[in-house]
Amino acid sequence: MENQNKQSNNQSRREFLSNAALLTLGAGTILSACGEKKDQLVPLKPADQLYIPTLTDKAVDGAPLKAGLVGCGGRGRGAAYNFLDAADNVTIVALGDVFEDRVKGFQKELKDNKQIDIPDANCFVGFDAYKKVMDTDIDVVLVATPPVFRAEHYKYAVEKGKHAFLEKPIAVDAVGYRTLIAAAKQAATKGLCCVTGTQRHHQRCYVESYKQVQAGLIGEITGGNVYWNQNMLWYRTRENGWSDMEWMIKDWVNWKWLSGDHIVEQHVHNIDVFNWFYGKKPIKATAFGARHRRITGDQYDMFSVDFEYEGGIHMHSMCRQIDGCNNNVSEFIQGTKGSWNSADMKIRDLQGNVIWEYDWEKEKADWKQNDPYTLEHVNLITCIRNKKPICQVEETAISSLCAVMGREAAYTGQEVTWDQISSSELNYMPAKLEMSNVDMSAYTVPVPGSGK
Repeated sequence: MENQNKQSNNQSRREFLSNAALLTLGAGTILSACGEKKDQLVPLKPADQLYIPTLTDKAVDGAPLKAGLVGCGGRGRGAAYNFLDAADNVTIVALGDVFEDRVKGFQKELKDNKQIDIPDANCFVGFDAYKKVMDTDIDVVLVATPPVFRAEHYKYAVEKGKHAFLEKPIAVDAVGYRTLIAAAKQAATKGLCCVTGTQRHHQRCYVESYKQVQAGLIGEITGGNVYWNQNMLWYRTRENGWSDMEWMIKDWVNWKWLSGDHIVEQHVHNIDVFNWFYGKKPIKATAFGARHRRITGDQYDMFSVDFEYEGGIHMHSMCRQIDGCNNNVSEFIQGTKGSWNSADMKIRDLQGNVIWEYDWEKEKADWKQNDPYTLEHVNLITCIRNKKPICQVEETAISSLCAVMGREAAYTGQEVTWDQISSSELNYMPAKLEMSNVDMSAYTVPVPGSGK
């Protein structure tokens, strides 16, 4: 989980409060100079039109819920524990993965750690394991496979009438995006719930910041910057006996067909935050990227993207995975009256004075559960039990495709529009899925301007 930088304002709190009144609103504080005439806030969106998730310590009590897990790697196991910690009277009853050792390993882990005994008959292996999991009598499916598979897996979940948790991103190409949009419409007619892994939407400091921005505290949004710059992620060195397909899937975070590249797999979080706060999607992207030090796979090390929105609003997106460089995971949004920065969860006016800040101590005092990965499931289970459908698929599919649009602009060196990318036939799914050797010449590092 990303660290939230809780820097203090240069001006001491004691000095500032000697000339200010302290007003409490939600889980934050608004600081307003005494005697100063303030402009009336003009909301960007009425409060009754905002979706604010249920972020209680545990989900509401209700009928038992049985879940199946598809993808038993690190994130899948984490999602399973998050689901179990989010509510009482919930359990895991089926497991699926392309690798038997992962299924068997987590089967044993659940028995040892949670006293959940999943029978061998409900443990499935192979590229079709997701269907076998969803063909059981589960209520909810947790999907944490490599991103390229998530669109098809969600499509099948909707066909089978299952509620779902989908880890982000949920699309790595245009075909996957359209598959998701169609499935989300079908899910709505069936009253199905789906929460996605854009956990900022279930992180209290982000939710409270969103409420303040929508209330008009920074005025009309005029632009922003979003960042995910960090050291290189993990990789897997190929071992003797591994086929090409086995190696790529075990090393999936470094292959663009599996992960979408790190601008999609990871940086989607930050792009999504700007789209969420602004309430719009970009109309085009201009970008560049490069590869210098990545050890495996066919991805880039860095991307820089200029996303343009209607009305000439620009958002600069920057992501990098290179060791030894400056790290920054945050979002900054500028408005006509001030700005919001997630690095310290503060809102400042145009003169740089802090006028709102998130109250971290109040959150600690009021709540025991402060993990957004678990709170995602708290909200999902509450919505299921209260029969109040929620579906985050469309907004996360849009953010995923925004990242794809930026990626393709960098790969090609060309400007890419939303209309172009959303209607394209870009499809990263191989025609044939089996654990065998493949034509690896197809997996090359993109060269901008080459026309390829």
